[in-house]
Amino acid sequence: MQSPSQKSHARVKAVIAILLTFTAGIVDIVGYMTVYHLFVAHMTGATVHLGNKFEIGAWPDVARAFVIIASFVAGSVAGRAVIEAGARGRNRTVASMTMAAEALLVLAFVRIGAAVLKQSTPETIPVGISCLLLGLLAAAMGLQTATLTRIGPLTIHTTFVTGMLNKLAQEGARWLFWIHDSWRENGNIIGFIGNSRKQTSFRNAAFMGTIWFSYAVGSIAGTWMDSRWKIAALYLPVCILLASIVVDQLQPLSLEEEKDQI
Repeated sequence: MQSPSQKSHARVKAVIAILLTFTAGIVDIVGYMTVYHLFVAHMTGATVHLGNKFEIGAWPDVARAFVIIASFVAGSVAGRAVIEAGARGRNRTVASMTMAAEALLVLAFVRIGAAVLKQSTPETIPVGISCLLLGLLAAAMGLQTATLTRIGPLTIHTTFVTGMLNKLAQEGARWLFWIHDSWRENGNIIGFIGNSRKQTSFRNAAFMGTIWFSYAVGSIAGTWMDSRWKIAALYLPVCILLASIVVDQLQPLSLEEEKDQI
């Protein structure tokens, strides 16, 4: 049984997780439209792209896909290393460090990308520069992946939603079986549907669905903002990251993540 303070902390983390997922949707789609139509938070797609281009010998495309994957992994490893260091040093606000680093990477992308796009289109950016830009955003997404991975017993991902949809399906199935079993015992299915909010499986499924929805809304917002402000649309994710840092200073966000490392 969670205490009131634990429940309050879990709610704060849930809100931040939703906001970070929203920012990931923006970063992913703006990066896609800005640099050679490649996603920076979708490693399954990047891996398939790498294999496809490798087979046909399109080496510049192979390089871009490889940089995305390597940068994402490097960012994730760096993020976990920071969490580990925070656990050893009893630093309760270690998430601020990873989010600050993520914000700096996104800002670097904006500054470099804005200069490059004055002279090139997304399709004509030189291979080396496009690899640098893609690497910056992929590393930022890797850092974010490592920053917030737990809300109580739930494992979450704020930069890719395939796992979240799978978890939604699992929890949704448990909820449906709960309704089935309750109906067989009492026959009042309407009443049990109304009481679903009290069921852990239903609440978990609803939260996973919200994570997915936040990513989708982020991609919609990112597309709209890119059509008006181009690469400057990424200032919004930076502002959200800065606000999340303030929250972390008040209510540390990576407590469960640090406990995993002790």
